[in-house]
Amino acid sequence: MSEQVDIRRRGIMLVLSSPSGAGKTTLTRNLLDQENIDDPGKLELSISVTTREKRGSEINGVHYHFVTRRRFESMRDGDELLEWAEVHGNYYGTPREPVEKALSEGRDVLFDIDWQGARQLYDKMREDVVSVFVLPPSAAELKSRLERRAEDSATVIQRRLKNAIEEILHWEEYDYILVNRDLDKSFVRLRAILAAERLKRVKMMDLQTFVDQLLGDLKKVAP
Repeated sequence: MSEQVDIRRRGIMLVLSSPSGAGKTTLTRNLLDQENIDDPGKLELSISVTTREKRGSEINGVHYHFVTRRRFESMRDGDELLEWAEVHGNYYGTPREPVEKALSEGRDVLFDIDWQGARQLYDKMREDVVSVFVLPPSAAELKSRLERRAEDSATVIQRRLKNAIEEILHWEEYDYILVNRDLDKSFVRLRAILAAERLKRVKMMDLQTFVDQLLGDLKKVAP
């Protein structure tokens, strides 16, 4: 009999996007926590580079990679970033090298980015991307969630609600849609999406070798 084939797969770029207040950040955090309990090291959060100043509670290399504007522009111009954007005068971007390394080693990378970032990832590595858009159950509930967070002024909340209109217009660009009526149910569905996509990706690496070996062994035992 032939030696057993170790079936591997290429990692997934799991992208979550949503308007502010729809629950994306909570789903992202819960998914990371649970996945790393069940299978440590298989799912990691993409850590962005940014030119903004580090806040006192932040750790370089954990929350962001803090770089100078010159270094960021060098990375951007040298095609070292998978996606980037300028927000409130600061640059943010996703370094290419650590993502490609993780994928090649069969580890999945989680992205908490907006539709513009997702579109850039599509342009660079569409076959590796699985995208999920999280919708609120209603406009009233979205407004209520933003108010309950008690993090923003009334003016900022109104701006976030207006921004939500533009963001939601891009829902059809995503592979999956979650209407987040119930956080626990949405979390179960998100994990199901990840599990299904992991199984699909097995065929991208060693499944053909496995099938060829299996057929060869069957011909030996059932001539």
